[in-house]
Amino acid sequence: MEHSLAVKGKRFDFGGTILYVLLTLFGLLMLAPLIYMVSTAFKPTSELFLFPPRFFVMEPTIRNFNDLVLATGTSIVPFSRYIFNSFIVSGAIVVLGALIAAMAAYPLSKHNMPFRKMIFSMIIFALMFAPQVTQIPQFLVINKLGIINTYFALILPFVAAPVGMFLMKQFADQIPDVLLEAVKIDGAGEWKTFWIIVIPMLKPALATFALISFIAAWNDPFSATIYTTTENMKTLPNALQTIQGGAGVVARVGTVAAASLLMTIPTILVFVISQKMVLETMAHSGIKE
Repeated sequence: MEHSLAVKGKRFDFGGTILYVLLTLFGLLMLAPLIYMVSTAFKPTSELFLFPPRFFVMEPTIRNFNDLVLATGTSIVPFSRYIFNSFIVSGAIVVLGALIAAMAAYPLSKHNMPFRKMIFSMIIFALMFAPQVTQIPQFLVINKLGIINTYFALILPFVAAPVGMFLMKQFADQIPDVLLEAVKIDGAGEWKTFWIIVIPMLKPALATFALISFIAAWNDPFSATIYTTTENMKTLPNALQTIQGGAGVVARVGTVAAASLLMTIPTILVFVISQKMVLETMAHSGIKE
């Protein structure tokens, strides 16, 4: 009888129920802007300027996406070119940035290299500067190298990210030295040790950094504005700014919502994929003593 009452007591956990209800409400509140953007992207013109405005679309249409293609199709390059440039630049920044950060973190954490503490202090010191502070020196270097209006100009300034090096180094410190010594005793060199032992152990940090760097690179409209002058090298955020400004901007509300939705979908997908990877690696990659 006491056991059944205990089970019934767990079923009627009012405190937990109230907590779940509040969390659900806050979650829906945070999703409201995203839902409104999706709804606006499919609204016809007759619903875009209703007063009071409607939150949900009543008669969905894809005309806004057609208008988006037409609005950008009248420019020098098609809309697909902006998407292609954004994928190339963002993908390269994520892959090269994660690789360089991991390669920098491994010797800083596990090798008695000279000036190791000073180098790590410089990385921490670099975290204090806003990105805008280094834009002028970066532009001078990129211009001196003669790579303006190339993918290298959009990628190179961001592959050595101090936040990535700091994150990787903190995770690398958790790798037991005994494990690395055992692998080296078995005949593995530095590169083999790095790829077989260090990289798998850094998966949580790699996934987290990939998420951060992709969202930052995908939504960055300033790099293409500074380092490129030709339209065929512009990225998707630049195309979105072009659509938002100029004549007829009020009539382009639905087109801007459609472009914003297309920009948001990749970031959501990367967020979902990387979050799952982080949770799985955090739960299963620990070393049991």
